[in-house]
Amino acid sequence: MKLFFREMGAGQPIIVLHGLFGSSDNWLTIGKALSEKYKVYLLDQRNHGQSPHHDEFNYHVMASDLEEFIREQEIKNPIIIGHSMGGKTAMQYAVNHPEEWIKLCVVDIAPRAYPVHHDSILEGLNALNLVNLSSRNEADKALAEYVQEPGVRQFLLKNLNRDSNGFSWKINLPVITDNIEIIGEGLSGKLTEIKPVLFIRGENSNYIKDDDFILIDQCFPNAAVETIENAGHWVHAEQTDRFMETLTNFLNK
Repeated sequence: MKLFFREMGAGQPIIVLHGLFGSSDNWLTIGKALSEKYKVYLLDQRNHGQSPHHDEFNYHVMASDLEEFIREQEIKNPIIIGHSMGGKTAMQYAVNHPEEWIKLCVVDIAPRAYPVHHDSILEGLNALNLVNLSSRNEADKALAEYVQEPGVRQFLLKNLNRDSNGFSWKINLPVITDNIEIIGEGLSGKLTEIKPVLFIRGENSNYIKDDDFILIDQCFPNAAVETIENAGHWVHAEQTDRFMETLTNFLNK
């Protein structure tokens, strides 16, 4: 699958993968900062952003999408950064192709399986009547019945597209809804050699717990884990400066 991507900068290549319900837009601030020293590729994963929609939606095909992208762009020895779902994709690619990358940074996700926990979000998104929708404010009010946090609603509603025909979803909402349990699955396999791997977690997030450190070490020998204070799941957006400092230290080693 040919993924939509944004590119900026020059030098050592860095590939960034967004999380569930996200897109490359979410990483523009980080991408621009990194582009001062690196060649940065911000990707839209399948069924998200401006990339194609497809009924098949799991980490094996998303890792294959990344493999195809790297091959077609003739990218050599990239650094790969993935957040949440993108972190799972990045981990699966890294395990499948251990010789094709030089560093891996996984943001606020562990290699383990997660129970379905997006029920209210999916229920709210599916409940929106796009045919009769007249404004984003109206969509926000309707979604508020299911999602209390204004910041999360704002993030989700970035997936609404509006043109002369009205509103539509950029994300493939039916396929995401049908495959949400698959997106919670754990990593298949483990890295068979020691390579530079960093996990960055938010202090206020439950996605990477202390109990996950054992599994992280089993899957990625000698991986480091850094915690960003006063940050939740969207670490890079909530504590951008601290996140960049942590990431830069890892890149410079």
